[in-house]
Amino acid sequence: MSHADDAGSDTARRADGNGPVTDMRISLTRWLVKTSRNPYVIFSSLVQPVIFFVLLAEVLGAVAGPALAATVGDVHYVTYLTPAIVIQSALAAAAVSGIGLVDDMETGMFEKTLVSPMHRGAMFLGKVCSEVVRIAVQTLLILALGYLVLALTSDATTAGYLRTGLPGLVGIVAVTVLFGGVFMAYSNVVALVTRDREATIMIANLLTFPLLFVSSAVLPLSVLPGWIRAVAVVNPITYGVDGIRALMLGRDVLSVFDVTGFGGLWNTVAPAVAVLVACNVVLGAAALRLLGDAAKAEVH
Repeated sequence: MSHADDAGSDTARRADGNGPVTDMRISLTRWLVKTSRNPYVIFSSLVQPVIFFVLLAEVLGAVAGPALAATVGDVHYVTYLTPAIVIQSALAAAAVSGIGLVDDMETGMFEKTLVSPMHRGAMFLGKVCSEVVRIAVQTLLILALGYLVLALTSDATTAGYLRTGLPGLVGIVAVTVLFGGVFMAYSNVVALVTRDREATIMIANLLTFPLLFVSSAVLPLSVLPGWIRAVAVVNPITYGVDGIRALMLGRDVLSVFDVTGFGGLWNTVAPAVAVLVACNVVLGAAALRLLGDAAKAEVH
């Protein structure tokens, strides 16, 4: 074989790309940089939850005491509300995940990526990992904010804020990321179907607040109307909030049905994780199917 043939062979091998792991890292870096430069995403992910936390704690905190005493016992409203803000923050981050995909389609970057040697699965996984990093950071910031608000509240103590310690903290981040995956997949489904930035943003905003208030997020379901309790059963936010709340309080707090087969807080965490995994599988499969169809259409 000649030197020219060797050079041609090396060129062909290099054209295959860098491998899935390297491609995923490149995609992850790109999406993290892109997200950090988007003021809308930063506001909806970081600033909005802080405002929401302070307002709800001030407005509802004064009237929620009796409802909490009758349902979850001696728990300060800031502690009760923190899981709701964690989930709301994850929802705000995940629900706009599809915007970046739409932007890539409109600028032609999506098509350029598809015809490059980059592994398509790694391309999508890198995007997902960037959202996971953002949601994990947001979760830690919101938990720290909740602790600070509780410490500054004159009639409260921080002793019962996170009763499960470091293992509970890890579990909270895991449940939040799992919850975020549901709405990341949903947002990307919307983006791939509509291929429109405004439609994706509108649907994201429509989801955030209504779903939060028809769940166990801000008040116990037992004090809410019957139709809200019925909707809460099929609302993923209920399972995300209850799972995090159980990990914070260290006990069973599942509000939609009774589970007794696991014991303690696992009677809440296990069903919550099962429901969120099922939602991830269904919506994730739909997103991957639509992404494959979009890839074929762009290449052709």
